[in-house]
Amino acid sequence: MKHNVYLIGFMGTGKSTVSRLLSESLGAAVTDTDEAIVRWQDRSIKEIFELQGEEHFRNLETELLSRTGESEPGIISCGGGIVLREENRKLMKKYGVTVLLKASPETIYARVKENTERPVLNSNMSVAYITELMEKRAVYYEEAGEIVIDTDGKTPREISEEIMKKLKNKKIF
Repeated sequence: MKHNVYLIGFMGTGKSTVSRLLSESLGAAVTDTDEAIVRWQDRSIKEIFELQGEEHFRNLETELLSRTGESEPGIISCGGGIVLREENRKLMKKYGVTVLLKASPETIYARVKENTERPVLNSNMSVAYITELMEKRAVYYEEAGEIVIDTDGKTPREISEEIMKKLKNKKIF
């Protein structure tokens, strides 16, 4: 049964903030995959990448996603790279509806440039690198996203309301 709302998109598109607003509107619990992995592993994502590598981190994401099908309906804010695995895209479609949040590379850079907890960008914090990485991931985001929302120039509340409207139109909630 489809019951979760998965927010996907590149880092800095607003997934964490918007998921909390959706939670308030829908009365559903929020799970942030990155925060859940940090609690579960008792170390930062940066440490996981440094000590065990990206592949291990991606395995943790897949295991966490597989558990969402057994939980109460909720809002799942997903890490930016979660769509890279076909298995993850299939799990999200199996257990819910996937909402893709999009933003321009310039918007993303403005939102994340001060954050040092993003291992994928730490040594490559630039609009050019963000653009390159977004282009590499675009096909996966597009394949996974059932509802697509452009976040440029919108407040988190406006984004949340737009998602709510589209979910209601699809008779999800």
